[in-house]
Amino acid sequence: MTQNQEIAKGLEGVKFTESKLTFINGQEGILTHLGIPIQEWAEKSTFEELSLALLLGRLPGAQELAEFDAELKANREIPQQLRDVIRGLPQGSVPMQALRTAVSYLGLLDDQSEDITPEGRRAISVRLIAQMSTIIAAIQRTQSGKDIVAPRADLTHAGNFLYMLNGTEPTTEQARLFDIALILHADHGMNASTFTAIATSSTLSDMYSAITSAIGALKGPLHGGANEQVMVMLDEVGSPEKAADYINKKLDNKEKIMGVGHRVYRNFDPRSRVLRDYAALVADKEGKSNYYQILEEIEKTVVDRLGDRGIYPNVDFYSGTVYTDLGIEKKYFTPIFALARISGWCASVIEYAADNRLLRPSSVYTGASNEHYVALQDRQ
Repeated sequence: MTQNQEIAKGLEGVKFTESKLTFINGQEGILTHLGIPIQEWAEKSTFEELSLALLLGRLPGAQELAEFDAELKANREIPQQLRDVIRGLPQGSVPMQALRTAVSYLGLLDDQSEDITPEGRRAISVRLIAQMSTIIAAIQRTQSGKDIVAPRADLTHAGNFLYMLNGTEPTTEQARLFDIALILHADHGMNASTFTAIATSSTLSDMYSAITSAIGALKGPLHGGANEQVMVMLDEVGSPEKAADYINKKLDNKEKIMGVGHRVYRNFDPRSRVLRDYAALVADKEGKSNYYQILEEIEKTVVDRLGDRGIYPNVDFYSGTVYTDLGIEKKYFTPIFALARISGWCASVIEYAADNRLLRPSSVYTGASNEHYVALQDRQ
């Protein structure tokens, strides 16, 4: 029996709440946070300021930002028990599985974990934003057979992460480039992982459960894993001269091109335009790869073949080569996505909780009707 109802596959176009945090116009390629274009956030702000602005729902004052920055720095260290758990993870663990486990375990160590008051959620959010970078760096270090590097309070959020990851202090330019990458990924409206975090929180579950759920959603290659797959593609292409033929064959065979197309944008993803310029800068200064030149050729081919259908490169198209040229392994690209998106997740949970309603969607039944139970011995 099929009910006579329309189905919005993938919930596309379904609006279940209001938000003041992020606006996206996919047709025109516009992305704003609190009404401010993403280009201005990337050019003029910092990840710390954007994180606080999302949590507050407004631009912070100078004193508020200074206090928030101090809070983040004071909460960067993770408990010894968690360090022991990270050290005990099986070698070869999938980084996103390791991150999911670590964040869930962190909740067990937090005496405030069950506090779902606005004040409690805010305090936990600060700790999660601060400690996510420490957790990811610790996972990478231990999985590489290296000692965990303790955080430093004299570095920016982005600079401290690169320091903990590599064991050496990054240059000012490297830290700022990574800061911009975090800004570009901090929030993106009602994406799959943000929706998952809200759905979990809507049951009045705790913040750690909501974020653990979001990490699980982000892990999938159709969401957070795309930038890693872009790098796999670039390795397959090998050189700029081979790019056009490689992409044309893929398109002729109706195969998906990773980092191209978006469920929302029917124009260039504005984040990709920002990151493209910085990817070029890194490629020129670091000189570690020819990835950028391959991407240029792929973009030309894709735009020529698919541009009239509104299919263009997205932010994942260029983020991987930036991370690679900063010395980050591709299997840690998705955890870095989580490192940035933790701010958007927490802010969205807090915003929705202010007028919470349990998310309880329905489905259209397409099964049998007027059936009766058949005894086991009589079944064919």
